[in-house]
Amino acid sequence: MIVIGASAHTLWAVSLGIGLVAALVAAGLLAALVSTVSRINRSTTALLGVAGEVAGRTEHIPQLLATAPVLGQIQDEVLVLDDYMNALTDGLGGR
Repeated sequence: MIVIGASAHTLWAVSLGIGLVAALVAAGLLAALVSTVSRINRSTTALLGVAGEVAGRTEHIPQLLATAPVLGQIQDEVLVLDDYMNALTDGLGGR
């Protein structure tokens, strides 16, 4: 909106004022963006550290697949040992 009778100097001053406000708003938004990116960077760094620990704890999980076929043999051996222990303790009179 142009004010009738406003001088060129006044229009320039208003334009520069609007430009200054726009520049300050842009600078504020950029500062907020930099702060957010910094927080994201810190969070991802911490997350990558935790992910490395989790990976270290779970690296042996595939070896558990080899355990399942052996469980039957382990159970058979435990039953044999249980029978031996029962045979040994039967002569103790229940003590």
